[in-house]
Amino acid sequence: MATIPMEYGLALAASLFMLGLLGLLVRRNIIYMLMCVEIMLNASGLAFVVAGSRWEQPDGQIVFLIIMTMAAAEVAVALALVLRFYQQFKTLDGDAASLMRG
Repeated sequence: MATIPMEYGLALAASLFMLGLLGLLVRRNIIYMLMCVEIMLNASGLAFVVAGSRWEQPDGQIVFLIIMTMAAAEVAVALALVLRFYQQFKTLDGDAASLMRG
C-alpha cells in the first residue's frame, strides 16, 4: 500500500489553514466566520494526524479527537451566541457586534 508523503499532508493542512484564516479575515458574516474557524481547526487536526502517522505514534490521533471535541463544544456555544445576536440586532454582520456594550 502506497503512503502519502508527510510533506503533502502538511502542505494540504497549511493550505486549509490559510484558506480558513483568509476567510476569517475577509468575511463579515458571523456564520461564515464560524465556518472558517472550523476549517482552521480541522487543518490543525490534519497536521497532528499526519505528524503522528509519520512518527508512528497514536498521539496525533488522540490530539485530533480532543480538537474535534473542542470544536463541537465551540460550535454549540457559538451557535447559541449567534442566535442571541440575531435576535437582538436582526443581522449577522460581525461589525454590528461593535455596538454591543455592557
